[in-house]
Amino acid sequence: MKIRKAVFPVAGLGTRVLPATKAMPKEMLTIVDRPLIQYVFDEAREAGIEHFIFVTGRNKSAIEDHFDRQFELDETLKTRGKHAEINLLAQFQPEAGAVSFTRQQAPLGLGHAVWCARDIVGHEPFAVVLPDELVLNTPGCLKQMMQAAANLGPKSNIVAVEAVPDDMTHNYGICGVGKRSDRTFEIDGMVEKPPKGTAPSNLSITGRYILQPEIFEILANQERGAGGEIQLTDAMIGLSKSQAFHGLEFAGERHDCGSRAGFLRANLAFGMARPDLREGLRAEMKKYLGT
Repeated sequence: MKIRKAVFPVAGLGTRVLPATKAMPKEMLTIVDRPLIQYVFDEAREAGIEHFIFVTGRNKSAIEDHFDRQFELDETLKTRGKHAEINLLAQFQPEAGAVSFTRQQAPLGLGHAVWCARDIVGHEPFAVVLPDELVLNTPGCLKQMMQAAANLGPKSNIVAVEAVPDDMTHNYGICGVGKRSDRTFEIDGMVEKPPKGTAPSNLSITGRYILQPEIFEILANQERGAGGEIQLTDAMIGLSKSQAFHGLEFAGERHDCGSRAGFLRANLAFGMARPDLREGLRAEMKKYLGT
């Protein structure tokens, strides 16, 4: 079945980058010249997603406004002859009816946030995209996953994975590696934040998932796990008992924009990837580096 819908959990408080996120959603923090949420929206649209589902919380109305039309802005740009800006905004505008919003009313974790989208997703496979993780690559990470999923059997789930240092595996959800075919492999086990020295591999589960709808039945009864939250990884472990899971070592450079250092690195990386900014940015960095 075609994967038409993507869930974007955007209810988090962004505590790792306070005070920037005290009054502004972390998903609206800007990388170069557009907010985080726009990058992942564009990644999903490139992959063929038709319906974009945002699981929001309090103080997240700026996200909804971002994907709406602003008639005053449109008319002002038109009056001033700002045709380039008009065309730019039109590129980012979703089609009418293609975006839905639902609320996560309590901070109960990623698994709970995904579960909140159950009625909008319905009984079909869907993608989950974490907005504070950006992958710099063409094609995007989700499109790579879609291509991999097309070669798998029905009722298959797939997660994006990335190698991490062996001494850091206890900070991540880690998967075991089974039969491999190029960058895709069968997952023969998953564990959330394994104790040091016990991880089945060094491949961490990152912020991109393609899941079957049966995950909602498991999430509905999922007990709280690490951090007292309903963990998506725990529910995936439960689902893996009856359905196949595959991992994809995606091509590209992942940036954790939920941390200060990661946010700064992402600005540099995405800035340097822009032909119109590259040379000027390189010159400025040389000044600060003293080279």
